[in-house]
Amino acid sequence: MARKPRIEFEGAFYHVIIRGNQRQKIFRDEKDYRKYFEILSGYKKQYHYRLFAYVLMSNHVHLLLETKDIPLSKIQQGINQRYTMYFNRKYKTVGHLFQGRYKAILCDKDTYLLSLTKYIHYNPVRAKMTKLPEDYKWSSHRNYAGRIKDDLIEVDQVLRMFSEDKTQAMRLYREFMGEGINIKKEDVYRTVDQRILGDESFVEKISDKTEERIKEKRKKHEHTLEEITRAVETVLGITIKQMREKGKDRDISLGRKLMSLAANEYGYKGRDVSRYLRKDPSIITRYLKERNNLKKEAEKVFKVLCNNKCQ
Repeated sequence: MARKPRIEFEGAFYHVIIRGNQRQKIFRDEKDYRKYFEILSGYKKQYHYRLFAYVLMSNHVHLLLETKDIPLSKIQQGINQRYTMYFNRKYKTVGHLFQGRYKAILCDKDTYLLSLTKYIHYNPVRAKMTKLPEDYKWSSHRNYAGRIKDDLIEVDQVLRMFSEDKTQAMRLYREFMGEGINIKKEDVYRTVDQRILGDESFVEKISDKTEERIKEKRKKHEHTLEEITRAVETVLGITIKQMREKGKDRDISLGRKLMSLAANEYGYKGRDVSRYLRKDPSIITRYLKERNNLKKEAEKVFKVLCNNKCQ
């Protein structure tokens, strides 16, 4: 399957995950961690990205950053190459240090900045390396808790979510972190099109900004067949009774097709739809082959389903 291109633009906010090749360690001693910090800091000064959170684990890295005029691909290429050169020279190794293509999830900053910061800072606790986030040396948690100060981390935006008074904000942040792990992994990685973390309005905004149609991943059986039928009826005025009847009326046939396509998007099998419409399974299979020709009509059905859900 072809890789989907990065979604990149000025002001994009990403959760970046970089893993060691074949899960190998990318940090073997304290000097390695410090070298990575040095490279992060150097490229931040050069490319002016904003770093909100990080955690360096022995075999992977999490970064939460926002780009300016330099795209993420150029930033990460520089960081990864510089560190790989250092690592290979120090340990007399050759080849790739990092696992293929790093993962970069474009996120809705307004919605996910705080929860992603907590998720990243709790990484060592989830891995059972420490009992508390403050016990781990190689994360930005200590910046937010007021234990260290440097120019690498942008703490102000997160802390202002607690209080305008910085001392008070740090105290409230520590209380927030003390509540424990309440950010689920599936919530952090529940992406649209494997690249975006955000609701429908955010996805639409990104689509408009990049002029790219982003396919939304729909949850299995999120809507019942009856709900999908009602959405088709709203769009076309074709009832389930008409769809089940015999005949080749063009509008009724279109209703059956949209019903089949929408049901398929929500994880229903062809046999489920054929039983519901009381049609031969081979007919449903034929309808599904027309997917590309009915994208605009199908989107109208999905929009009705979304609006009904939000009411």
